Amino acid sequence: QVQLVESGGGLVQAGGSLRLSCAASGGIFAIAAMGWYRQAPGKQRELVATISSGSSTNYADSVKCRFTISRDNAKNTVYLQMNSLKPEDTAVYYCNAHIQLLKADYWGQGTQVTVSS
Repeated sequence: QVQLVESGGGLVQAGGSLRLSCAASGGIFAIAAMGWYRQAPGKQRELVATISSGSSTNYADSVKCRFTISRDNAKNTVYLQMNSLKPEDTAVYYCNAHIQLLKADYWGQGTQVTVSS
């Protein structure tokens, strides 16, 4: 059974930093493309960043040069380092595991990030 557990959210002032973590279980991490998505109140869920099994990365324009996604295959964990946070980054952040071979997607429960101005 695949499980994704996020941690690291919280309240931070504008300009501050947070690091989100997502620990994966179920034996899929090495073959999964991992990603972070976010959903603000009243808005649709949107892609923040992804990292392939080969560690190629992709970012939303709104977070480029501020956020960094990385993965540690030995720990089955993906990270999102968020710097220079803005109030518009406030959202629930979700971890995603996409397995192309199985055409399967898995989601974590989400972690709240709140940036005060």
